[in-house]
Amino acid sequence: MLFNSLHFAAFLPCVVLLYYLIPYRFRYLMLLVASYYFYMSWKMEYIVLIMGSTVIDYFAAKKIAGATLKEIRRRWLVLSLLSNLGILFGFKYFNFFSDSARQMFEAFDLSIHVPYFDVLLPVGISFYTFQTLSYTIDVYRGKTQPEKHFGIFALYVSFFPQLVAGPIERSTHLLPQFRQKVVFSYENFRIGLWLMALGFYKKLVIADRVAIYVNEIYADPQSAGGMQIILATFFFAFQIYCDFSGYSDIAIGSARLMGYDLMENFKRPYFARSLSDFWRRWHVSLSSWFKDYLYIPLGGNRKGYLRLNINLMIVFLVSGLWHGANWTFVLWGGIHGSWLVLENFMSRAIGPKIKLPRLVSIFITFSITCLGWIFFRADNVGDAFILIRNIFQPSGGLSFAEFTLFDICLSLALIGLLELYHIFEEKDRFYVLNASWFVRWPAYIGVALLISWFGKFFEPSEFIYFQF
Repeated sequence: MLFNSLHFAAFLPCVVLLYYLIPYRFRYLMLLVASYYFYMSWKMEYIVLIMGSTVIDYFAAKKIAGATLKEIRRRWLVLSLLSNLGILFGFKYFNFFSDSARQMFEAFDLSIHVPYFDVLLPVGISFYTFQTLSYTIDVYRGKTQPEKHFGIFALYVSFFPQLVAGPIERSTHLLPQFRQKVVFSYENFRIGLWLMALGFYKKLVIADRVAIYVNEIYADPQSAGGMQIILATFFFAFQIYCDFSGYSDIAIGSARLMGYDLMENFKRPYFARSLSDFWRRWHVSLSSWFKDYLYIPLGGNRKGYLRLNINLMIVFLVSGLWHGANWTFVLWGGIHGSWLVLENFMSRAIGPKIKLPRLVSIFITFSITCLGWIFFRADNVGDAFILIRNIFQPSGGLSFAEFTLFDICLSLALIGLLELYHIFEEKDRFYVLNASWFVRWPAYIGVALLISWFGKFFEPSEFIYFQF
């Protein structure tokens, strides 16, 4: 079920209404049924995977907490890790590594049969897998106690607003909320509806609009010229940001309607003054997950300068692979990791005394980010290098048949409005909601009109991160 569909427009009000009408003790069950229905709207059979992860991690966590011997605790943790990562590898990465092995064998003129499984990638598998893994790891570390109520734990794994594309919640934050008795709150509705409106503006008005231009240029890299590639990459930077942060806003807003507080997943990332700052602002739930469950266990910055940079590279290469089973994503992760290593070197060599002007540092960071986006968006590594080469080639013009100069200017203006809002949001996340009525209501009406006038409502497109 897509957030930007009539199906969801009917589903969410029904769920929220039922939530407040039924007795408190039955709410978890209603939300669990609604969450399973939400997921089964894509492919009914794959609900078995979520249920399987739920059962394994529920009992593994209980066994970990109940065991006194460290060896026994470790065995149950390994069972959880192998089960969840095994499912993820089988559906998402098996064919990628099989194809890579086949190509390597062919390069040496070796004819070896490599198996290939024709399976559909389950929607959201990377997100709910990481969410359940963090739970069992936290129980193993003694940071949280295992959830005794199976139904509430099942709801934690499958909660529909953030099930498919995050935020990746921690059990210490979300699980206790399912035990709180929530009463209807005007404030929750006000915040929830505003966040959803922002999310729909980002997705329908900006992301789906600029996607037309991005898809056209990136589909034929050989024919694209320099300014077309630069504009398409600039548009893709905002397409992926508006698409993904738009999903997060709608998810957080939907949950807030029922009184649940999901973590903020994006914090104006294109205002970042360095790449390390960018990763404190972009997909916060994933970057913090890798920090807590991979970077720190590897040693973090505790084992010397060289080990720090090696750990950073490992984290970002794994992060790239998490995003997709393609070498383009690995290279994207490598670019970010390498630049962070360079930032560390510059900081160590020059020190904090020399600071670039804010706008200059933002421009440099955004430019490096856009370079990475070329690899992220390209269909393959070869296309990515063709696009980079053709940046220096002349282009016949920016527009094409389906995307006129007016469409380009309109898209830039709509992006500009969003960034203008972000300037105020940088100081106060709920700037509009906290402002006086003669600021709030024009903002409410303005966003509603922009969505109705410029939103791409017909043939709703999937969110980009569904494929991850």
